[in-house]
Amino acid sequence: MLVAEANGLTGCVSGVPVPRDGSWWEGFDGPMPQNLEQLTASGHVFAILETVVHPHRHAHGLARRLQERLLADHQSSLGVTLVDRSAGSVRAAFTDRGWQEAGRIRGMPGQAILQVMVLPLGERTEEHPDGLTHNDRTQRPE
Repeated sequence: MLVAEANGLTGCVSGVPVPRDGSWWEGFDGPMPQNLEQLTASGHVFAILETVVHPHRHAHGLARRLQERLLADHQSSLGVTLVDRSAGSVRAAFTDRGWQEAGRIRGMPGQAILQVMVLPLGERTEEHPDGLTHNDRTQRPE
């Protein structure tokens, strides 16, 4: 968890490392993108579970800065979060902060379908415009 304070609590973000065994992705709808599978196996994917920021005008951009700092502190190559597909304003807020839709996860019957959103932290190049570069640190173990 990471907390931001000014004269009081301004915002916080919490998360956990995504397990290398792929259990985080159970219920993924359709084929798993290879880059998600590879980065998960490398141990460099971190899940943002909750982001709370006071809606004060001085807090502009704070949610993104908190998320990026938490991901950097955990040496992540990719941030991931799950958003209820019916929560359009929440999805739009994540998209505005640079998050990209990467698929859906179906929970148990009766539960909402969740939108998988990712925040690539790698350098965007012509070869990897999505920022999901793979190097020695993120190669799948043999």
